[in-house]
Amino acid sequence: MPDVRNCKRCNKIFNYLSGPPICLDCKQQDEDKFKIVKEYLYENPKASVYEVSKELEISVQLIKSFLKEGRLEIIGEDGNMFLECERCGKSISTGRYCESCAREITDDIRSVAGKIKGNPNEPASGGKSGAMRYLHKKW
Repeated sequence: MPDVRNCKRCNKIFNYLSGPPICLDCKQQDEDKFKIVKEYLYENPKASVYEVSKELEISVQLIKSFLKEGRLEIIGEDGNMFLECERCGKSISTGRYCESCAREITDDIRSVAGKIKGNPNEPASGGKSGAMRYLHKKW
């Protein structure tokens, strides 16, 4: 069944698939703004987030989302306090997690995936058997 939602920006109804809850038109606008930011940074590599925002009239929040998505990276010492790891709070230049937290999360996921793959025939819960049964079925 489709997941129909209202866009958080323009309030237009759209079929939500994944990612931020915005419609395709708003996603395209974000993509166009990203291209503008990318071109500006190519010409002005030492520009700060606030300079880019002011010069291009693009919100700091949108630029921050590009950083969190890993599409942009802060270089130099000036912007080190702009993004923080969502797990430990350490200053980072791109993404959502610092390298050590990202490594720990990856290791945890691999560990759990290995446990799941290792015992595919083990019952998920302490049920009596793996037999099928019908609940509340009236014939």
